[in-house]
Amino acid sequence: MIALILVCLNLRIVFGGVGPLIPYMHLTPMVASILTALPPLCMGLFAPTGAMAARRFGEERALFLSVVILTIGILIRSSSIPGLLAGTVIASIGVAALNVLTPVFIRRRFAPDRIGAIMGVYAMMMGAGGGIMAALSVPVYNAAGGSWPIALGVAALPSALGIVALAPLLGNSARPRAAGDPERSWNWLLTHPTAWSIVAFFGIQCLVFYTVLAWLPAIYVLKGVSPAVAGFFLALCIFAVAAGGFFGPFLAARRKDQRLHITACIALCIVGICGVLLAPAKTGWVWSIVLGFGMGAGQGIPGVLYARRTADHAQMAQLSGMVQTFGYLIAAAGPLVTAALHGWSGGWTWPLGFVLILLVLNGVLSLRGGRDHVIGDKRA
Repeated sequence: MIALILVCLNLRIVFGGVGPLIPYMHLTPMVASILTALPPLCMGLFAPTGAMAARRFGEERALFLSVVILTIGILIRSSSIPGLLAGTVIASIGVAALNVLTPVFIRRRFAPDRIGAIMGVYAMMMGAGGGIMAALSVPVYNAAGGSWPIALGVAALPSALGIVALAPLLGNSARPRAAGDPERSWNWLLTHPTAWSIVAFFGIQCLVFYTVLAWLPAIYVLKGVSPAVAGFFLALCIFAVAAGGFFGPFLAARRKDQRLHITACIALCIVGICGVLLAPAKTGWVWSIVLGFGMGAGQGIPGVLYARRTADHAQMAQLSGMVQTFGYLIAAAGPLVTAALHGWSGGWTWPLGFVLILLVLNGVLSLRGGRDHVIGDKRA
């Protein structure tokens, strides 16, 4: 359990500190856009590496190697601007593997009646890690005399703790494919509408998350808020992500049908985005919390859908791999498209309007994924 908590804490901690530091890093708009789009893009492209590593080395060893790769990436990105981009890619590869491995590890290691609570812990710690970095990045930057490499480098501390916690499990690493499990890849899922529905839900929710992670401080700075306060709003938002990440899957796992929970988290995101766009800047803390809670639930509920819509561990790994591959590729477009719309329009009305349209569309596309059935069950 300690190892799981530390692994989950590192799933977003590497990305949470970048947004508040962008105003201090003097990056060109192109480099800033690339930097914010790289994490979801790499996590989509490299999501299959998690299952490949688990088949080759076993679950625990694959988790261990993924955290090692994450730590190396953090250290490299804390060196220079070229290192910032290269290290972000390397760290994202480690996180991509962890994203696939962790839900399967939870389903295998914990009792079925505890899946909801453990998935809640998984999503809560994931959000908490990003929130901690968002809250600490500017203070550490100031304490370090204006050094953004040091401010980003502190993320290596919790990842090093994750390595230490996983080390005792290496001797008991079990391969995830048991006798009788299918050896096919997730290609068979490409013809199932339910799988694509979950892809849509996960992908659009992640697109909203990474867009907010990248640009929320910049939005409030443009509205007249200081960079420190704007970073505080982002930290509040990500801590709310942690809270929503716990309660979303915890409540969703208590029912066989998750359509109501999906609709509720999308509605919270819509209300939060409208508040950020239309409400006075001084109320930003309110809308950051509302938006964060909705995004957190949207980050956590897919873990429940992987478990509820599949028949066994092998199918869950396949569905998780497919959803995260396509979902993160969808999410990568968020920071880039919103940055382009901002550059074209000179404000944030068009970019946030684009996000709102996607959220409404998501409310339609994702409902099939929440319906009570198992993928491939002819009775469904």
